Amino acid sequence: MTTVETLKKYFGYASFREGQEHIVNTILSGRDALAIMPTGAGKSICYQLPALMLPGITIVISPLISLMQDQVKALNAAGIRAAYINSSLTETQITKALNYAAQGVYKIVYVAPERLETWEFRQFVTKAEISMVTVDEAHCISQWGQDFRPSYLKIVDFVNGLESRPILSAFTATATEEVKEDIVCVLGLQNPELVVTGFDRENLYYRVENIRKKDDFVVEYVENHAEESGIIYCATRKNVDEVYELLWKRGVPVVKYHAGMDTEARKKSQEDFIYDRLPVIVATNAFGMGIDKSNVRYVIHYNMPQSMENYYQEAGRAGRDGEPSQCVLLFSARDVMIDKFLLEHKDFSEIPPEDIELIRQRDARRFQIMEGYCQTTSCLRNYILTYFGEKVTTPCDNCGNCHREYHEVDMTAEAKAVLSCVCETRGRYGQAVVVGTLSGASWARLKELGTIHYKSYGSLKDLGEKEIKALIRQMILEGYLCQTEDQYSVLKIGNKTSSELENALMLVKMYEEKEPSRRQQRGSRRRSTDMLTGEGFELFEFLRGLRLEIAREEAVPPYIIFSDKTLIDMCVKLPGDRGTMLDVSGVGQAKYEKYGQRFLTAIREYREEHGDREICETAEEENAGLPETEPQKGAFDRTEYNRAHNRPAGAGRTWDAAEDEELKREFDSGMKIAEIARQHDRTYGAIQARLKKQGLVE
Repeated sequence: MTTVETLKKYFGYASFREGQEHIVNTILSGRDALAIMPTGAGKSICYQLPALMLPGITIVISPLISLMQDQVKALNAAGIRAAYINSSLTETQITKALNYAAQGVYKIVYVAPERLETWEFRQFVTKAEISMVTVDEAHCISQWGQDFRPSYLKIVDFVNGLESRPILSAFTATATEEVKEDIVCVLGLQNPELVVTGFDRENLYYRVENIRKKDDFVVEYVENHAEESGIIYCATRKNVDEVYELLWKRGVPVVKYHAGMDTEARKKSQEDFIYDRLPVIVATNAFGMGIDKSNVRYVIHYNMPQSMENYYQEAGRAGRDGEPSQCVLLFSARDVMIDKFLLEHKDFSEIPPEDIELIRQRDARRFQIMEGYCQTTSCLRNYILTYFGEKVTTPCDNCGNCHREYHEVDMTAEAKAVLSCVCETRGRYGQAVVVGTLSGASWARLKELGTIHYKSYGSLKDLGEKEIKALIRQMILEGYLCQTEDQYSVLKIGNKTSSELENALMLVKMYEEKEPSRRQQRGSRRRSTDMLTGEGFELFEFLRGLRLEIAREEAVPPYIIFSDKTLIDMCVKLPGDRGTMLDVSGVGQAKYEKYGQRFLTAIREYREEHGDREICETAEEENAGLPETEPQKGAFDRTEYNRAHNRPAGAGRTWDAAEDEELKREFDSGMKIAEIARQHDRTYGAIQARLKKQGLVE
């Protein structure tokens, strides 16, 4: 079989996504590979597919038990024999699995890095043909990565100890230039093909909310997205407990997860979330790595993460299915204090003493970059992409900052006053002293240091401390100033030339917030479900119910049966037999044999009960194809048009104030959009669009 035929047979897709085919062909040619692909871009197929086509076994080294279990369940559901070896198994189960693998029963074996050195695993590899070793979450091997795991360093000795060197492939979603170099060097990749498909997740809408009343925001947001799955990340266990309690008391179906809970409680919380029993989880960053839940519609960070790598990875757990999803970061000055405390008390017990100071400086630099993200007024997506080394041109027009209304203020004179003050300090003091001096504060500390005698003392007293700090942050971002990265950071003149400083035009953007509903509507992208009519959405929910029933029978997460996208494609294509079901994206031969008939029966029964009413809209707009203005009476009969095209009778009817009021009342009462669509005899998409216009949904 060709690679495309293998892709369709086992995974159900007719074509590769960006970068996948290139990586697959590189591996099949026998060359080492390092692939950096964003979450949700289909990294796993890039090593699973060649594993099926290579002659021997592929060993996948993975850091988390949950990740291995989910991947193996998904592979088995697709008709691929795979196994995992980790501490969740008994010694008897491990021995049995390794014996089967040595006999060629399994094509893919997932293993924790700690297991590589065990006598039993060493014995296994001497009897088996190892074609490829794949390192998942490869950034864990780098001390410069955000999630360094010393156990990953054992991989090198393991590979070197094999009788013949296999193909070595490595995959990660987050890697700066220094981490990339570290992965190649430490793993010993030989002339690897480096594939970077980009860090942009176009379906994610980034926003930063600088607010004090975070609890009010979280409650309102979650209640407005009651039928959606979401993750709320908190910096501390205490925050997790408080936010969980807050939501639970409001009747939100929610679970929590942090390291202070016992193993069984954590396991139950995780399973309740990924099995779609409860839609919302409040967690520390101990949760999420390796969780392959595809339909997470939002990720809220209650506190600022310590680095852009952490934020990108955690926020990236939203929208893995490619559907529009939101990543919201709630920021306050208190977050800075919490993160500084956590960084100062970081555990360095497994780090060589000579590297500790370098890592402290690295952490301080990353912290500054993350703080800059929270306070920048520029495009948030471009800020992220620039950090990871991607070239950007224009703002994305799909983030919170792009949809705020800014007015620019010329801060040239004020910026030069800041530069004068920093020059007078000769780079000896931190931001607090500089701000206090510029604002003319009467602190004893300033008198002690003598800054009250500077020419710049009090020169910005009319500006206010908050505005001075904002100006300093902007000057750091622009390179006019720099902040040292040691424990006692100080402000110094940056890398701009003296001529640039002399002629500097400092512009700091200040913004006035638009109406949230206006901003959100402008930034919203159509979801796949938007094309469904009320009947189509009912069918989608019907198929989701069947999927959940099967998932519970087989004790697997629902997305392992079929993704939401596959169910939507079923609603659009309405397959009636084996051939048309196999045309649905995400339905391969093995999944058809296991589940196909049950879904075909469900679709047939639904259509018999509801008739042939239109399931999905045939154009981008509900009124696409209709005249923009109705011709003279008798020239166009909207009722007849809707009847002939199996559209709801009210499709395209002009909205009036009374119907708008009725719509709002029904939505506020808790009616589902599909129910409202039937009540008004309109399409699902029309009701959703009207609710968006009223600011009731995003």
